[in-house]
Amino acid sequence: MITITDSDRLTYRLMTLEDGDLFYELDQDPAVMKHINGGKASTREDIETIALPRLAKYLNPEKGWGLWQVNEKSTQQFLGWILVRPYQFFSEQPHWHNLELGWRFKQITWGKGYATEAAQHILNALTEQSDATHFCAIAEEANLGSIAVMKKLGMEYVRSYTHHDPMGDWEVVYYEKNAAL
Repeated sequence: MITITDSDRLTYRLMTLEDGDLFYELDQDPAVMKHINGGKASTREDIETIALPRLAKYLNPEKGWGLWQVNEKSTQQFLGWILVRPYQFFSEQPHWHNLELGWRFKQITWGKGYATEAAQHILNALTEQSDATHFCAIAEEANLGSIAVMKKLGMEYVRSYTHHDPMGDWEVVYYEKNAAL
């Protein structure tokens, strides 16, 4: 079982299929959703029929795969989440030892270093507790905030490509780092 301890300002908990209200809450801000789907808020139906069933497919507490809820330590306010799953999980050839990290945080947290702190803390824990050989992240080229987090995590640009996903295809940049470095 992967354990994620608290970091300086944040606490972590692996989200479950009972957390639909938190998914919905986070996805109501058009700015948060801008680089996900063009700024459209998720409906309750989207959460129940798309987000939670997708999570159910890769949720694996033993391996630390899923969405790690991130809360502010002193208030326990929900700030967002960090995604952990094998890269290309929904393809015919998942990269089992290359863990994709992703993040979605409330707009009120932007520019405060929470995404970087949380992603780095989880990456460090996974480096020690998993068999991952690489970590990667993808984002739209225009998503400069996420790309800045990737760079702060020590990831380097590898390529741009069309990412194929059951939710649709989108143009992304791919960043990666070796887990041993």
